[in-house]
This record gives sequence, structure tokens and C-alpha cells, in this order.
Amino acid sequence: MSDTPANTLTLDAAWFENFTFDDIVIGHSARLVRTLTLDDIRAFAAVSGDTNPAHLDPAYANATLFHGVIGHGMWGGALISSVLGTTFPGPGTIYLEQNLHFSRPVRIGDTLTVSVTCTAKHEEKKTIDLDCTLVNQKGERVLYGVAHVMAPAEKLRMQRIQAPHISVFDPEQRHANLLAQGAGLEAVRCGVVHPCDADSLQGAMDAHRAGLIHAVLIAPEKKLRALAQEANIDLGNAEIIDVPHSHAAAELAAQMAADKKLEALMKGSLHTDELIHAVVMQPGLRTGRRMSHVFRFETPAYPKPLYITDAALNIAPSLSEKADIVQNAILFAQIMGVAEPKVAILAAVETVNPNMPSTLDAAALCKMADRGQIKGGLLDGPLAFDNAVSVHAAEIKHITSRVAGQADILVAPDLESGNMMAKQLEYLGGASGCGVVLGARVPIALTSRADTATTRSASALLAKLIAHHYRSHPA
Repeated sequence: MSDTPANTLTLDAAWFENFTFDDIVIGHSARLVRTLTLDDIRAFAAVSGDTNPAHLDPAYANATLFHGVIGHGMWGGALISSVLGTTFPGPGTIYLEQNLHFSRPVRIGDTLTVSVTCTAKHEEKKTIDLDCTLVNQKGERVLYGVAHVMAPAEKLRMQRIQAPHISVFDPEQRHANLLAQGAGLEAVRCGVVHPCDADSLQGAMDAHRAGLIHAVLIAPEKKLRALAQEANIDLGNAEIIDVPHSHAAAELAAQMAADKKLEALMKGSLHTDELIHAVVMQPGLRTGRRMSHVFRFETPAYPKPLYITDAALNIAPSLSEKADIVQNAILFAQIMGVAEPKVAILAAVETVNPNMPSTLDAAALCKMADRGQIKGGLLDGPLAFDNAVSVHAAEIKHITSRVAGQADILVAPDLESGNMMAKQLEYLGGASGCGVVLGARVPIALTSRADTATTRSASALLAKLIAHHYRSHPA
């Protein structure tokens, strides 16, 4: 809002104060200034259901007469409604009629000045007409029209209601950004172990065609080809190694990885224990460090990726095993571009309690990091989940920490709590996730029967990035 020209009404930032029919004088006006962002376009599309590619698909939009993405026309109309409903005349206004003329497109970054001016009053029904104009930063009129409204009958002054916060989370774009981290890196030879259901086979072939992996399908060949035909999955130029059953597939995959014929492994439709057992029993794959799983999640409620460990392999890890779990997660986060990951060692409380072993382990792990027994990360704990991810929660509890409220890695006390945390993020928190096993000489992409094709390709990407890191940093 601006107080120029002289007849422009001012806005109280803290209070609603409307203008009744009797208050309003012809010539009174109000203004609002707003800049269009990509998040505005996405939020309007989500709320309205208008997913016209002219607003959301740059490739399509570039080929239109507008030569680029434009905002929804009715977003401008919504700005007029905002002025009328909250400022002038304000709360109590009833919309009766609005005509609009769209004269220019609005693009991301355009700053619009929305002006509404009273041009007529109608005593009989206490209605008014308002001239409505939207002008961009160049002084060009992009939208105009006339609103006919019933003005408020009663004076009102009340505390202003703040708009709810909308977090625009685009899983497809986040997925594309993640896959882009592997652009320019050649596909790695990945043993896909017993992909004998449609989901695991399709996920492997999607990753193969995307150039994330060169799939080596290790499974009963006859069964595999029958499945591919039934599910209409093109096996293309993927290599197939025939084995009699899942046990043999796991053992051969582990042997090939130990012989450096494979740089990564991907779980198919066999049980996780079966694959991990084969890897553990293969001396050529051991590193001296405990193997552990790390989830990578992106969630609408957190500004950066969250790495959660261990929620898949180690049921009740000891202190020394937790040290390995933390070190694996730090290495993974560094490979993903986090130079010094902030590691929150989780417990139910943020104070050390002798009756709660998880708090003792957390304190010990932090001291191990101080002594250089865990390297590359910044550790703090015990931290409860809320003060690990919320600065506000940490401030309320008077926690002074470089990790609290901004953790990159969340270390669960045990598999049960970690698994529940991960699934809550996915199913209730709207997070998109993927995961990988570290601690062996090759990365292992673990997938579950419930995983989507997006999750499977993302997990393959993680394996690819880790495999390339191992190439340049041989143990």
C-alpha cells in the first residue's frame, strides 16, 4: 500500500479496518504491490487445478506466442479480490460482479501494482463500482476491469489474519534435480539381484535406460524373460546371467562385485537378509566397517535433504556399530555435496539420562567425534527429533548448538524408531525418498516392494554417485 496520491487509503499492517458505504467517497482508492514468483504459479495451479502447460511447462510455453511461462490470468483477478476483501472496502464486502480485460501477460519476476478506485455509489442497494487496474513495473497495463460490490454496512476493526503458509513442493522437479547430479558420469555396471517381479525389473530397466546403471540382471533367465513378456518390459541390451534361484543370484552378485566385475548392486525381489548375508560372507567386499543403510528424504517441511540412518539393517546397534553407522552417513552426505554434515544423534530427550541408553550412546558418540574417532561431521546429541529439525523448538528449550534445528543427518537409536520415522515422513509428511547401503566395497541400492519407479531410479542414482566416488578414492 502507498499513501500517494492523496486520495489513496492507508493500510494498517496489524488491523483490519473496513470502510462502510457511508465512509466511502467517490475517488477513494487503495493499492497493493505484488511480485509474481514461480511458487505463486505452482500454488495457484495446485489450488485451482489449472495445470495449463503455458504456466508450468517451459518447453511448451517457449513455443507459444508468449515465448515463455506466464502467470495465470486469474491470479491477477485474485489480487483485486484481495484488495477488495481485506483493505477497501474491506471485511464485509460482498462481490456482486466483476468484468476483466487481459491486455498483457504477466511473467515470473513482474511486479504488479493493483489499484482499485471508487467511481460510483448506488444509494438504493448500498453498492459501489470500482475501477480496477493492474500495472507492471514498466508502467504497462496488464489487466483492468470494473467491480460491482455491496459495501460493508457495519464498521469493523479487528486484528488482521495472517495468510496461511503454503510450501510448494514439487517432487518431480526435486527428482529431476537429484538425477542431474549424475549427469556427465558414465553408467556403472550394477548387478540387479533376482529382479523377478514386475516392479523391481521395471525399476532396473528404467535406471538402465536413463544411463544411471548398466544393468546386469542376475536371475533365472527363463523366468525373467517370461516376466518381461507378461509385463511388457523391454529388456533391451541389458546383460542377463542365468542362475537357478535367488540364493545363487545373491552369491554370484557378491562374487562378481568382489572380483570388480560389478561396481554396484541393486536388490530385486529377494529378501534383504538374503542379499546382505551374501555380501557379508564374501571377504572381498568387507571394509572393516559395519554396513548400514541411509535414507535420503526431501520433505515439504524442511529446507534441505534429510539423511536418516539406520532404518533398514541394524536392529539394535552397539556403540561401536553406531560409530560406523554415523561415519557411513557422513561419507554419503559428503558425496552428495554436504561438506561438513550436521549430525543429530536422536533420543527421546535432549539431556543425558543414565536410565536411557540411547542418551548415553549419543553423548559418547559426540565425544568420539571430539577425539577424532568419527571424522568429517559436526555431531551433537542427545537431541529429540523436534529440536534436531526446528530452530524454534531448540530455542524454547534453550539449546545452544550448531546442529540443533538444522541437522543434515538424523541418527536413530535403533532400527524400529528409524524405520517408523522414515515411513512417517513418506506417508504423512509427503516426503520423497531413496536409499542406499554403505560400508561394503560397493554401494547397494535397497528397494522395497512398495517403492515407486521414481524411488528406484533415485536409489540407482545414489549407487552411481557412490560408485564413482569409490573409483576416485579407492580403499
